[in-house]
Amino acid sequence: MSHDHDDRRQLTAAQAAAVLNPPAGRNGGDLVVESLQGLGATTVFGLPGQHALGMFDALRRSSLAYVGLRVENNAGFAADAYGRITGEVAPLLLSTGPGALTSLAALQEAAAASAPVLAISSQIPTAGLGGGRHGYLHELRDQQASVRDIVKSVHTVRTASQIPSAIAAAWESALTAPHGPVWVEIPQDVLLAETTLPVVSAMDATPRELYPRPELTIAAAHLLSNAERPVIIAGGGVVRSDASGKLLALAEKIDAPVVTTFGGKGAFPWEHPLSLRSWLEDRHTTDFLEDADVLLVVGSGLGELSSNYHTFRPRGRVIQIEADAGKLESNHPALGIHSDAREALADLLEAVERREDAGAAERVRTVLEKVRVRIEAQELTLEQQVLAAVREALPDAAPSFWDMTILAYWAWSAFDARRPNTMHSAQGAGGLGYAFPAAVGAAAADPTKPVLAVSGDGGAMYSIAELATARQYDLPLTWLIVDDGGYGILREYMTGAFGEATATELSRPDFVALAESFGVPAVRTTPESLAADLGKALAAPGPSVVVLPALLRMFEPTHL
Repeated sequence: MSHDHDDRRQLTAAQAAAVLNPPAGRNGGDLVVESLQGLGATTVFGLPGQHALGMFDALRRSSLAYVGLRVENNAGFAADAYGRITGEVAPLLLSTGPGALTSLAALQEAAAASAPVLAISSQIPTAGLGGGRHGYLHELRDQQASVRDIVKSVHTVRTASQIPSAIAAAWESALTAPHGPVWVEIPQDVLLAETTLPVVSAMDATPRELYPRPELTIAAAHLLSNAERPVIIAGGGVVRSDASGKLLALAEKIDAPVVTTFGGKGAFPWEHPLSLRSWLEDRHTTDFLEDADVLLVVGSGLGELSSNYHTFRPRGRVIQIEADAGKLESNHPALGIHSDAREALADLLEAVERREDAGAAERVRTVLEKVRVRIEAQELTLEQQVLAAVREALPDAAPSFWDMTILAYWAWSAFDARRPNTMHSAQGAGGLGYAFPAAVGAAAADPTKPVLAVSGDGGAMYSIAELATARQYDLPLTWLIVDDGGYGILREYMTGAFGEATATELSRPDFVALAESFGVPAVRTTPESLAADLGKALAAPGPSVVVLPALLRMFEPTHL
């Protein structure tokens, strides 16, 4: 008979009394909150609704900090950012039906970006489950069916005693590489029913590590050690697994140039002699990558944006390290290594032989010069001026969150993130309205640093309600809104494809006056005064808004 758990049974008299005589007045919602605390959660996001009130009532009996947003999708974006910044699970409390469904676009972004979000939704009363048409408020025939295509795992609760186990299983799933959103749903009557179950104590939901198979490491190390022109593509997996140091050491050991994907911004030092930066939407970079005889792809599936819109055709051997097994060789044949990026890079670093290539840095300089000449020929000085002003104003350690807007598309390629895990955007799923609510989540994660959000006027209108949230919690975030009178990038796409744009022009408010009506200080700026105005706003405590009226243009694509 095993006695592995004997130590857990040796309770003091006081502990035994507490277990046998739990406090009165607890319900299923308390079990949710106690489970989250037992797993190490400190902050939860969400929005209350009638079926979910048992969870929200339990919050006041807990030590959890609650950040309530005004729209469920925005609450999801905030949780996504909290998960990215901390690497910890971000609980998201939702109500049934409309509340649950409104979060789906945010959960899609969390899935695409591998952000560990734990969505806990209420459900209609147990008696109504099973697909019958009982007419309960918020009733769906199968609420889970709406989320199954998005989240990593779905966990269903039908009784109070199932709550801690379901939440622990979801927690472990969210943190198992690759990270991602998970879903727990609990009926209203289960959340409201009184419980005499003992208070939930610390629970273990440690995810299993994902290590590379040794024979694959040996094969990859042999290819890299004997390559003539090795190149590395570093994706978001390098950032999420905190593997930037390992990447730098490996690149220097084998003298391999490194390009980072838009999701991998900051994974490699921008000014390093081996840094190709992030110019993936550039044919000069694409040609350079195609010319590699061995290409190491770490933490990227080489999707549309990372492959210059699938025009990239590698001619050499590809080694792909990826925690998401579904992305292995999904776009190109490769030596596929199913592993967390950090673990695989650590093993490769030990296994490769030192390789010196005096010409590598010169080849990198040549590519970057070709890129510079191409961009300068397009006379896009305003765009480069604005991006440089943002970089000047933003402290190196301050995180930034970028909406799907022209300035963000510039930043993907041309912005020096300077530190790993500081630049984030909605480029995973590509939905509008990400930047400002995400900045709310990041500011809640670490209120000691200023946070920057960047939106266009179109995307900003998705998130205006969260100015009230930023003011209510007095969060240190600055929102830069580039106002060009419409959906600027769609205007460009439609004009280019059809000769004129339709449905892209927008009536919009006076953003400065609107922000001030929320009690948030705001200023209208110019490209010339942007660096000073943005720096001043970022240095001030609490939320602020900076509005830049400007018509920015994209650089010419090279994939058409």
